[in-house]
Amino acid sequence: QVQLVESGGGLVQAGGSLKLSCATSGRTFSTYAMGWFRQAPGKEREFVASIRWNYGSTNYADSVKGRFTISRENAKNTVYLQMNSLKPEDTAVYYCAAMPTGSRKYDYWGQGTQVTVSS
Repeated sequence: QVQLVESGGGLVQAGGSLKLSCATSGRTFSTYAMGWFRQAPGKEREFVASIRWNYGSTNYADSVKGRFTISRENAKNTVYLQMNSLKPEDTAVYYCAAMPTGSRKYDYWGQGTQVTVSS
């Protein structure tokens, strides 16, 4: 059983910052990439950022470029999402996900953490 556990969400004023963490545990697997996604009320889940586990190369949604930074700590099997200059439209449940090596999709998902940005 693979578990992804997010933490770090909360309520913050517009312009503020939060740092999300996602720790993996349970059955080990070779990770190709980790990603962050979000889902706002009444909207579909959308991609936020991803990182290649071995090379550290990153990819971001246009809406968060320059404000969010994804990083990973291999020794702790943890991925982070530093969110700066937060806007009310960033309000959503944020999910982390893992893409195992050999898979073409994110097979494992966390339970989500709520981020609320007040204006």
